[in-house]
Amino acid sequence: MKPWLSVIGIGEDGVDGLSARARALIEGAALVAGGVRHLALAAPLIRGERLAWPSPLRDALPAIAARRGTPVAVLASGDPNWFGVGETLRGIVAAEETLCIPAPSSLALACARLGWAAHDVAAMSACGRPLEAVVSVLHDGARVIVLSADARTPAALAALLCERGCGASVLHVMEALGGPHECIRRLGADATIPDDINPLNLVAVEVAGRFCLPLASLSDDAFAHDGQITKREVRAATLSALAPRPGALLWDIGCGSGSVAIEWSRAHPACRAVAIEPRPDRAERAMANARALGVPELRVVVGRAPDALDGLPLPDAVFIGGGARDPGVIDGAWHALRPGGMLVVNSVTVETQALLIETRSRLGGTLTRLAIERLDTVGDSHLHGFRPAMAVMQWAVRKPWDA
Repeated sequence: MKPWLSVIGIGEDGVDGLSARARALIEGAALVAGGVRHLALAAPLIRGERLAWPSPLRDALPAIAARRGTPVAVLASGDPNWFGVGETLRGIVAAEETLCIPAPSSLALACARLGWAAHDVAAMSACGRPLEAVVSVLHDGARVIVLSADARTPAALAALLCERGCGASVLHVMEALGGPHECIRRLGADATIPDDINPLNLVAVEVAGRFCLPLASLSDDAFAHDGQITKREVRAATLSALAPRPGALLWDIGCGSGSVAIEWSRAHPACRAVAIEPRPDRAERAMANARALGVPELRVVVGRAPDALDGLPLPDAVFIGGGARDPGVIDGAWHALRPGGMLVVNSVTVETQALLIETRSRLGGTLTRLAIERLDTVGDSHLHGFRPAMAVMQWAVRKPWDA
């Protein structure tokens, strides 16, 4: 079908910044949808029916889909495919039925104003997304652009930076970029943030400070825990066996502090995880750890496997750190695991280890014994020796692709 849905980016300069083709598509549309601000900017060109986005925006999608085959124009800020409505519309209209005409994105405008190379910038949005995700990209010298949710975002971002020891960072609060009311303010993260900021803003950050999370193998002290944690060395071996890959989903069963699910999620921005924990206090602690370590999208389910697994999206990998001996847990995880996925189980008790040996005889895989010794003092003397931690048996098995 010939494209009938036009997705048109419009800047703060309104119709003056639109191409002739974009103008013609708006003028010829039987329906023009967009935010109230967008509709006002394009008002001189609109001839058809207007649809202002409701809240939530998705409530308007059936009305757009119902116009299939007739000219519809959707207005968006700047580039509709940069944290914009473009992705949402792709869920209801095929790409070949859509024509997108972007305007310069706020990211492009911000980089142009500051002289920054866009490919060197970490960009993210606080619109409907947790601000804590910015923690994952903080390091001295980093350049970060955050698309604000509203006028309060700059102050919230400044507070987060100060909490993480990055109070020396410089914030460029950039308001109404590209329009007649454009304003750029240069502020210190540790300064008082003005309360008259335009709700339409983004914040470009020059990060300064010693805070920086390692890319892998976080220290045990990075997690709040009550002792129920997969220790760093064993965690590194566990992640190696699980083999994270972009877009893959992990189930972390009996997650405790959430350390494995969090490390998995930090491996790549597209990695996803569901942490399952029967104790509410530990589940709450795991979620707090996820926010503190820059992966606030982690989903934590309070419940005991296997019952708590019902209805969850099917995993590409499963880690069982607790509850492996509960009836149906291993078999339930194996049944749910996608073909080609990895199942990894750690155990320190001989009872669970006996179960893993028996299960390996049915499903295959490898058994590894992980023994860690750490330097410690000997008695009251000034002498030292290596003190062994409890050895961990790890069973790892890949589900056959033809299963």
